[in-house]
Amino acid sequence: MEPLLLGVLGYVVIQLAIGAWVARRVRSEDEYLVAGRRLGLPLASISIFATWFGAETCVGAAGSAYGEGLGAHTVEPFAYGVCLLLMGLVFAAPMWRAGITTIGDLFRRRFGPRVEAIAALVLVPTSLFWAAAQIHALGKTLAASSTALDLDTAVFVAAVVVIVYTSLGGMMADVVTDVFQGAVLVIGLLVLTIAVMADHGGPVAALELALGSAPADRAPIPTPPFLDVLEAWALPILGSVTAQEVVSRSLASRCPATARRAGVLGGSLYLLIGVMPLFLGLIAAHRHAGLDDGESALPVLAKSVLPSIGYVVFAGALISAILSTVDSALLAAGSVISRNLLLAGRSDVSPRARLWTARFAVVGSGLVAWLMARGSDGVMTSIENASGFGSAGVLVCIVFALFTKRGGTLAAGMALVGGAVAWILLRHVVDHEHPFLGSLGVALVGFAGGLLIRTAAVANQASTPPAP
Repeated sequence: MEPLLLGVLGYVVIQLAIGAWVARRVRSEDEYLVAGRRLGLPLASISIFATWFGAETCVGAAGSAYGEGLGAHTVEPFAYGVCLLLMGLVFAAPMWRAGITTIGDLFRRRFGPRVEAIAALVLVPTSLFWAAAQIHALGKTLAASSTALDLDTAVFVAAVVVIVYTSLGGMMADVVTDVFQGAVLVIGLLVLTIAVMADHGGPVAALELALGSAPADRAPIPTPPFLDVLEAWALPILGSVTAQEVVSRSLASRCPATARRAGVLGGSLYLLIGVMPLFLGLIAAHRHAGLDDGESALPVLAKSVLPSIGYVVFAGALISAILSTVDSALLAAGSVISRNLLLAGRSDVSPRARLWTARFAVVGSGLVAWLMARGSDGVMTSIENASGFGSAGVLVCIVFALFTKRGGTLAAGMALVGGAVAWILLRHVVDHEHPFLGSLGVALVGFAGGLLIRTAAVANQASTPPAP
């Protein structure tokens, strides 16, 4: 076996061992899904950062910078960082006070069991898209580490690793490994950034190259229209602000104040570390022009400037970013499937049965995500689908559920179904330029329409004289 691949696989085995060790203490569904709600500020903050800092931040952002440079269209890491800040400042504390385990729980309490089921059917594909993106990126990293692995084989190996890794330990194992993975991630990106700067004559010269004139082979990119920019930024900010992956970290915090501060600190760390892949992608555009796949720019750059041991550290950083996100995505999907679909309304199920149902749901989610990763067009495409599918309706319903007393089954159902259908039609059927903004508008109109219909029905019932 090639030494480089051996080093990468050795790192993966360490992650599996940590997860298995922590998993021995998991005894209940609450411990498996929200770590017993006992995370302090350091653990919660690092876990939020590590969960959000996934393949799209490393591979995807570097690839976008490689192919398109910087501009108003550059949403990574800025928009997703703002998303975390918004989550911490606005949503984290109210959600913690609600005492829920999943977003579906909130919908059941506020809008009823039928809306809970609809929400689950919307939330699960979102997490699966996210997981598929991470598996695809992990496969690319493994394939880049060895000439013996083709992409399909590497994606399969990646899927097996993440399914075993996630199903073992649940949230607490996820959080513990997030600390280790976050440290490796920061060290790996720093090593590569410092090596690239040294290779180009120091920080000043490297920054001048990255931010200077565009590579000769890159066609000028015109300034996008305002609505295009609004769509590009609204999708990651509003489409992901209530994602189950980050909500679960807030719910696992020990108090509302910790949940709020963890979101703000995690988002700040995300913005700080997230500029490094962007810088590296800009440098790669000058050093390695003409790559067929821009998302391979970061591994190619790392191989060109780092020795073998340095590349193992860098690959460990990429794998850390991916594992810390994919386990959260699969755990999010599994939690919604088990609590809000399979066991919804069941009070006769034992704690042990609930725990194993959640674990099997995670395994099933991983298998579906692997199939999706095989047919994926790329990391950023999967992330766009994750942020866009159904998220407009979910956001509208959560805002009304947390901050108002208005709404009901009809209004929430119309918002959820309308937002999801609008996204599918606008994004995949008519290829509209602003599918998320359109789906958000449809979700708002759907919720308002449901309120009006309910109000009219109540008024009509009140005005109807009783039968003699």
